[in-house]
Amino acid sequence: MSGRTLSAPVQSARRAALRFRELLGSFAGTSWLIGGPEGQVSHTLRQGLLAVLMIMAGSWGVGWVAETVGSVLARNPWLLPVRTTTTGVIICTVLLVLGALLLLRSWLRLSQRIGTWDEQSVPVVRRALLMWGIPLMFCLPIFSRDVFSYLAQGRVLHAGLNPYQSGVSELPGWFAAGADSLWAESPSPYGPLFLLLARGVWFVSFEIPEISIALFRLVALVGVVLMAVYIPKLARAFGSAPGWALWLCLLNPLSLMVFIPAAHNDALMIGLILAGTWYALRRRRLLAVLLLVAAVAVKPIALVLLPFAVLLTLDSTVSYAQRFREWCFAGVIALVLLIGGGYSLGVGIGWFTAALGAGSAILQSAPVGLIGLALGWVAQLGLGWDSAAVAEAFYHLARLFSGIVLALMLLRRRLGNPVLWGAYALTVVVVSSSIIQPWYVLWILPLYAVVHVYRGRVLVLVTLLLTVMVLNSMVSQLSVAQWIDTAVVQGIAFAVAAVYLIYIVFLDPNTTELFSMREESQRWNAADGWLPLRELSTPDTSWSRADIYQDHGAPAVHRPIDPDQKAR
Repeated sequence: MSGRTLSAPVQSARRAALRFRELLGSFAGTSWLIGGPEGQVSHTLRQGLLAVLMIMAGSWGVGWVAETVGSVLARNPWLLPVRTTTTGVIICTVLLVLGALLLLRSWLRLSQRIGTWDEQSVPVVRRALLMWGIPLMFCLPIFSRDVFSYLAQGRVLHAGLNPYQSGVSELPGWFAAGADSLWAESPSPYGPLFLLLARGVWFVSFEIPEISIALFRLVALVGVVLMAVYIPKLARAFGSAPGWALWLCLLNPLSLMVFIPAAHNDALMIGLILAGTWYALRRRRLLAVLLLVAAVAVKPIALVLLPFAVLLTLDSTVSYAQRFREWCFAGVIALVLLIGGGYSLGVGIGWFTAALGAGSAILQSAPVGLIGLALGWVAQLGLGWDSAAVAEAFYHLARLFSGIVLALMLLRRRLGNPVLWGAYALTVVVVSSSIIQPWYVLWILPLYAVVHVYRGRVLVLVTLLLTVMVLNSMVSQLSVAQWIDTAVVQGIAFAVAAVYLIYIVFLDPNTTELFSMREESQRWNAADGWLPLRELSTPDTSWSRADIYQDHGAPAVHRPIDPDQKAR
């Protein structure tokens, strides 16, 4: 790591890697990708473009394809050789994994080449988002195949059934259509607005899954655009760095994979949350509440943030009477829209009860889930109790704990920045869940990033978390034909990932410093400067509009981070 004495083999490997890079940079055919002055970002943008092109090509061999009669690609003669032969599948797997890691490296290198996160970095990051995002629109679904479950649940609603009571297996052909078997008899965890969108997609796609995937990606793209617009606005208002916030929240490989190829509805939910938060800050109460309720109607987890975000309309959060006034205003609108919308769709309030048990069919793999399983096993072994009942009781206690924490935060007299405290609340809810999916971290990142810039060990840990989640899903979520040994393909993918990851973390002279754990965790904004995380405490006064760093009507202010402390 940076700042440590390295062993002779590691130093030799580093020198060899550097010489190889210099060699590639000297050829006309590769200098456009490898060479160039360190101050230019164009080479890094092109490296990221190459990475997503590799991912796109790899997805054609190991991405998910529906096997229905209406599928255009299931038996396409151009794709069959790479999807049905061992050689084709292995080549595509290597391309996919190498592309994901090259994208990770490009993301990290872009932060170094930009340097100071002033206003001039925002268009650079948006250009990178455009260059790296467009090729991913042409991938087969990778990372997750939930997009097929979206379509299946839309089909269930279109057939007049209640997706909160009927699983996708209620209708024939669901498995061939690509839906994961864990949703066969499980209730939908999504809100009524998203189910309405899913029904519309099913209706207009003419049972051609490729059309439905494209439409769901357009829905996700709306969320990405909302994030690209409102993350910088909120970051300016709270004194964070807009370019850094965009870089962290939208350009990281996990966001790009989840929001575009996988077409997850999380993108739309997050975009609506950020838009509603911005309009609450601008005191446009009705529009803010409508956007926040729409986010809840996409994924009910957004309900956690609603009572925090609506407080941004107040001059000060000192008064409990004013807090309750905003909560009542938002609550009445939410109840009318969500309950009325649910009954108009014929699904009632099933979205709320289903959300409390969302993902119950998924393996309980989070810390709380594993503890619950362990307690159930011990109770059955020692006392003869039902292990499943004990585990479920523990999960209910964890949810109750998170609810109590949220209530205490909302009722605290010295309530801090509502966006930041909303991030704390959502973190508590996620950590208290018995299931944590890789993309849950994407719900939380923007809420932290628009208030503060982070560096040191905390940013290293976030980077490693994003990396592990991307690679784990890339390796485990491969669509491989039954006659090809999946374990062999996954083993090759793991080996390639491990070798490249070791290079990025330990050998690459340009990226190893980004993984150093020697620098303490700190956060920064323009009002406070750098503050160590370990020295932070609850605020001395409750949040007020006077704490807004930049009013929405003021011109943009250039607030570069300390020049001797470049952002990561």
